[in-house]
Amino acid sequence: MARPLWFGELLKKTFPNIQLIAKLTKVPIIGRLVDKLLFEGDNIIYLTQDKLIPINQSIEKQDDLVLPSQVLEYFINKAKYHFIMNTCICRESLDCQDYPQDLGCLFMGEGILDINPRLGKKVSKEEALDHSKKCREAGLVHLIGRNKLDKQWLGVEDGNKLLTVCNCDPCCCLWRITPVLTPRISSKVTKMTGVKVKVTDKCIGCGTCTKDICFVDAIHLVGKRASINENCKGCGRCVSVCPQNAIELTIEDEQYIKKAIRRIDKLVDVI
Repeated sequence: MARPLWFGELLKKTFPNIQLIAKLTKVPIIGRLVDKLLFEGDNIIYLTQDKLIPINQSIEKQDDLVLPSQVLEYFINKAKYHFIMNTCICRESLDCQDYPQDLGCLFMGEGILDINPRLGKKVSKEEALDHSKKCREAGLVHLIGRNKLDKQWLGVEDGNKLLTVCNCDPCCCLWRITPVLTPRISSKVTKMTGVKVKVTDKCIGCGTCTKDICFVDAIHLVGKRASINENCKGCGRCVSVCPQNAIELTIEDEQYIKKAIRRIDKLVDVI
């Protein structure tokens, strides 16, 4: 059953406190309850930014190109139903001034028929493809997968028929809470298979990559050099902003597109 509009407004008022709520999931009883109610069965992938990505080579080399957006395009073309939100609830809640508030989530699958139509609109495949392109051009990063939280707050009856595509920024994205969530929940949000990001000897410790660039706070200065920890989701933003070209992104599995598609296909039926 579609949620009333006031339910969304309540979420917007709650959102500024999301970091505190996320920390509470590390309390065992609370963590298990939140996982059961909002994240059970989830599997979400960060799609690496649509840079020119060569297989088994540095991102600086411009040959043998593969684009991570092929994963999203596959599901847009496969899906019968598409729904674009009027606004990004995260950016609107925090009154984001750095990224467009009107570039909201894209949902696919029969589950979108349960969404309150006043929250957005049903669109064609072509409109969905155009929306995703605008999001990438605005510097947003796609997350794609099954997300029970969306099923719950949107009032979708069958979560197996709702595919979420969140278009995230580094300042307001819900998934900035990943580092403070209990591992049983945070482990459900991952990078693409085979994506590796590393800091090279070119790093001079300028700190550019640490200034509101990483979604999950995975890169810090250690001594006089940037260091990337296990929280990295492989989005590639740090690679693109480094003035010294000191951070490299490589794909070590040439099947990474197909594996991402197979993984999501098992979770959500978008036909």
